[in-house]
Amino acid sequence: MLTRRHFIQTSAALFSAPLVSAPFAAPALAERTSDSSMWDSWDRQVTPMDYDMHTSNPWGLQSRFLPVQVEAKSGVRPGSIHVDAVARYLYHVKSDGTAMRYGVAIAKGNLYEPGVYNVRRKSKWPSWTPTPAMIEREPDTYSQFEDGMPGGPKNPLGSRALYLYQGNRDTYLRIHGTPHPGSVGGRASSGCVRMVMAHIIGLYEEVDPGVTAYLYPPEDRITAAS
Repeated sequence: MLTRRHFIQTSAALFSAPLVSAPFAAPALAERTSDSSMWDSWDRQVTPMDYDMHTSNPWGLQSRFLPVQVEAKSGVRPGSIHVDAVARYLYHVKSDGTAMRYGVAIAKGNLYEPGVYNVRRKSKWPSWTPTPAMIEREPDTYSQFEDGMPGGPKNPLGSRALYLYQGNRDTYLRIHGTPHPGSVGGRASSGCVRMVMAHIIGLYEEVDPGVTAYLYPPEDRITAAS
């Protein structure tokens, strides 16, 4: 059982407040990528004009969910990813002792799966196929896509996806963009970690396959035990 003390020691205590204040301003399968000739066009479509990741906010996010640089505590491995499921933050640790912090959405109910994972691969504008469990759970929503949905701005995996494995086993959990940026800060997906598409486009370029991703437990799975 992950206790409150374990959570505090392994997530919230790893990172500082922002170094520079930001101004106010599903498990899913993805077997292949889409037509690469469309990628640049789609990137422009989901990236605001004159985009500045720290201040651009046409999505109406709470300002704390905009990307910001923070200080990482000593001992945190550069390149690693940490998802604070309580605060709804994703941290990507850099080699200079800082980390980039992004707002995220996590899975609904008990579909979120805390654990330690490896990013075994990553993909631009991936296609998407709901898992059999998703179709069984919500047939009216997902059965129409049982043969897959091509990549694009309306695809549930959005602009980029990082694929989470444990050993050689694909968990079907992803860190991915979403066509529903208003969900960031909440619990919305069928297992995955969602990000604003423009934000994950930037993160994607910084993440190397093979890095470790730590998904910490959400508020309803932290016990009061010390």
